[in-house]
Amino acid sequence: MRVVRGRASDPKTDRDVTATLLEDAAETGVPALRVWSPHRQLAFGRRDARAERYDAAREAAEARGYPPVERSVGGRAVAYTGTTLAFAHARPVEDMRRGLDERYDDAVTTVVRALRTVGVDAERGEPPESFCPGAHSVQSAGKIAGVAQRVRKGAALVSGCVLVADHEEIADVLKPVYAALAVPFDPGSVGSVARAGGDGDAEAVARALEDAFVDDRDATVERVEAETG
Repeated sequence: MRVVRGRASDPKTDRDVTATLLEDAAETGVPALRVWSPHRQLAFGRRDARAERYDAAREAAEARGYPPVERSVGGRAVAYTGTTLAFAHARPVEDMRRGLDERYDDAVTTVVRALRTVGVDAERGEPPESFCPGAHSVQSAGKIAGVAQRVRKGAALVSGCVLVADHEEIADVLKPVYAALAVPFDPGSVGSVARAGGDGDAEAVARALEDAFVDDRDATVERVEAETG
């Protein structure tokens, strides 16, 4: 498995790094994994972009210091503080019509296992009125992680976010954003590794996630060029 570490110099280039993982996995048949802290941003989903007051939601994010971006997968708005983690697991697939649920289940189980190694008794699920609500979530003292998936011919990209700390800050920025989008949201539903009593160090959590996804596979580690921070 290829393991890619680091962050590119700007958000667009950083997103391109992840997109390349999917393309390479489809072409080579070699799985790849990336666990990193994206730039500070408010990532909107496709459904958000169709909302009547989407512009107001973007303005609310920007006013609080979160540059708005749009992501290609579904789901609702997610805030990244700069220490919030993201993961992307590119998996070769033979038939893009099969294996969707299995890949979701594998990812959720892997995140739960990783969080337990940093002191969080996590479980599948989420509280009511969570951010980016979905069936493929992980919780402990609030929602900590969510998983999404994109499939193309030859490969699937299973990705997600993991809130390490800053749960109060994330709740504060998401509250007006979700209000503008007219999506129910309870700020108290936002969890984090730190809030659940675990190790709130982003690097430690990133390595735990990396170890859990790699498991017993042989891995080669690469670094993103033009990394900052």
